[in-house]
Amino acid sequence: MRLPHWLPDSIPGIKFSRPRQPHPDLPAGGSKDGDLEVPTERVSRDLSSRAPRGLTLPVPDQPQPLLQRGTRLRLRQRRRRLLIKKMPAVVTIPANSSDTPFIRPGPRTLDGHWISLHRSQQERKRVMQEACAKYRASSNRRAVTPRHVSRIFVEDRHRVLYCEVPKAGCSNWKRVLMVLAGLASSTADIQHNTVHYGSALKRLDTFDRQGILHRLSTYTKMLFVREPFERLVSAFRDKFEHPNSYYHPVFGKAILARYRANASREALRTGSGVRFPEFVQYLLDVHRPVGMDIHWDHVSRLCSPCLIDYDFVGKFESMEDDANFFLSLIHAPQNLTFPRFKDRHSQEARTTARIAHHYFAQLSALQRQRTYDFYYMDYLMFNYSKPFVDLY
Repeated sequence: MRLPHWLPDSIPGIKFSRPRQPHPDLPAGGSKDGDLEVPTERVSRDLSSRAPRGLTLPVPDQPQPLLQRGTRLRLRQRRRRLLIKKMPAVVTIPANSSDTPFIRPGPRTLDGHWISLHRSQQERKRVMQEACAKYRASSNRRAVTPRHVSRIFVEDRHRVLYCEVPKAGCSNWKRVLMVLAGLASSTADIQHNTVHYGSALKRLDTFDRQGILHRLSTYTKMLFVREPFERLVSAFRDKFEHPNSYYHPVFGKAILARYRANASREALRTGSGVRFPEFVQYLLDVHRPVGMDIHWDHVSRLCSPCLIDYDFVGKFESMEDDANFFLSLIHAPQNLTFPRFKDRHSQEARTTARIAHHYFAQLSALQRQRTYDFYYMDYLMFNYSKPFVDLY
């Protein structure tokens, strides 16, 4: 991913890769089974020629021939002079918040707003890492398998890895990735079926072991999350309150047969008309009649954030700011912004905290508590408040 001209090459807490063409030695597909050991050290690169004045970056000591060293030194000095001529002013943050110098942002954002968004990223990563250290202490010793990266989409031109969290803006994020990849000129031109049922975007688990490890260690990895109760209600409204040729016959029929006493023959035949309390009964049943689904599975299972070190954590609740901040950081085209349109059922209001409370009011206090326990790690890792005062 190429950084904007106003960013330093290194920011504490966020890693940004510079765009390159896909590695010539990496095949485009052909996944292999087996564990993948994630490298603990990044590939060393010569960054000194791109460092702004006053920003010191470590350069690995490597023995070089004298003539080669002298030639490189002259090239570095020439590039540095050109950079200094073009370099904007540096904004320094007060010492009580950070000693890291920041380059003045471009036209997308104001300085103070950009700094606030950066600090928010640092705090989100800190909370996530602390939760992982406390509850998933052994994760950093586990090997990454293709299953761990099966929800991660790859955009090679800007070197982005995006972990898909359904009902947290994933349709529009995949549209953005397709535009970044040059597969479409505008997010508005991409239909829902193209986003979800096409094969334009590759998943990380379709690459071989070398391709997976190379991208995990050099690409910018990001995910977007959502308040768990609101995400669950959004999934229920989408899949069970509207005609659906997959969720009604597969999930609906099984849910009605198991959790509705005296269900009608028509309901059992179609699987339509599942009520929210019945859906929650299925969710909480350790012997649920049908398996888990990605639309209501935990983020901690979908994206393995305790195993994969994500560089950027966005939130659905602050989508516009977070998404466009991220697009600025990867130096996306200036005319590309995150789309605001609702992907499906556009006539309905988006699921909000008020709407989610209305649905959860249909449950008993014990069911609400058990649902909160079910999503506890997501609440903890992404710093969401308890949605009901009687939860413990």
